Amino acid sequence: MADAPLSVTFVIPCLNEEGTLPSVLEKINRLRKNELAVRSTEIVVADNGSTDDSVRIAEEHGARVVHCAERGYGAALRCGIENAKLDAVIFADADNTYDLLEAPGLARELDKGYDLVIGSRLRGTIHPGAMPALHRWLGTPTLNFFINRLHAKDGVRISDCNSGFRCFKRSAFATWEVEGSGMEFASEMLLKALKARAKISEVPISLHPDTRDRRPHLRTWRDGMRHLLQVFLQAPQFFHYTGASILLISWALLLVGWWAGPTKIGFASVFGLHTMMFALLGSFFGLTLWSIGLLLSVRIPSGVRIYRRLLDLGEGHLFWMAMLFLLISAGFFLAILVRWATNGFEFLALERETMLLTAFGANGILLVFNVITAHMIKQMRQ
Repeated sequence: MADAPLSVTFVIPCLNEEGTLPSVLEKINRLRKNELAVRSTEIVVADNGSTDDSVRIAEEHGARVVHCAERGYGAALRCGIENAKLDAVIFADADNTYDLLEAPGLARELDKGYDLVIGSRLRGTIHPGAMPALHRWLGTPTLNFFINRLHAKDGVRISDCNSGFRCFKRSAFATWEVEGSGMEFASEMLLKALKARAKISEVPISLHPDTRDRRPHLRTWRDGMRHLLQVFLQAPQFFHYTGASILLISWALLLVGWWAGPTKIGFASVFGLHTMMFALLGSFFGLTLWSIGLLLSVRIPSGVRIYRRLLDLGEGHLFWMAMLFLLISAGFFLAILVRWATNGFEFLALERETMLLTAFGANGILLVFNVITAHMIKQMRQ
């Protein structure tokens, strides 16, 4: 005997959408009487402080209105989802750019056992003028690349991480602990679902132009940066491997420069002071990137072993590690000072040694301070 189809709550976030909300709700009600008649359904409009007739329109169309005091797209969605009463949730924007008549396709996919179904605009039909070229060809593909590269597992590949038309099981969503209050909600939800190894599918959908006569709530650069930060916030391992690679390459160049000095290779002279100078800058950059992963690991436990070991250091071991780096650096400086003094404080050709010493001392101090900072953040969270 086939399982009964999942019951569905439609959640519509709303902020002054009186112009398009009637069409959205009429489409949902048409579905409830026809294609979705076999399912238990309800409509929840999560109002985010509308000052127009949106609330009245929602109630006239049979929706249950919940009021969200915290401003933001994500905050409104969380409020609506928390007030949903049925098995599954379908959400879409109130601007009528997503065709709610396509919702049954998402619901049927969820019935197959998936936890999350994303309506993919890039696999479907994007009508002329519906998506800015910057979003279609740069923003969304870039985010898709990083999400698939850093987070996707088990053969899952995401084609439209920014889609605002989704269907998911409410019980699964509760385990993802999505916290975002702005447009980054969509990325955070997807990333945490991927981290939880949720079963994810995509369904092609259509996207229509925004016909409203006011500026959209979406802000391209601000919200794009929020999405990108979410992608990297959940990926400490990216900073570990990238930063460590740059750091190791930089130190290899520094050591070769110190040992061999300027070397002619073809038409170029390499491994001189200029090579060592750029390697010194590279070591700062690599260690900074690596340390970002360490700091992120305080909040998001990662599988990077060295991060775990550094964060688990006792205060005594932390103190002696700091002192070791400082003492070694001081010892090197003292050695050069003594050699300089025995030469009557005249000019010494120790540029390469000084460059190497500067790299070691600065890298060591930066590492120690970042480990100490990570421990302070860890104590604040306890």
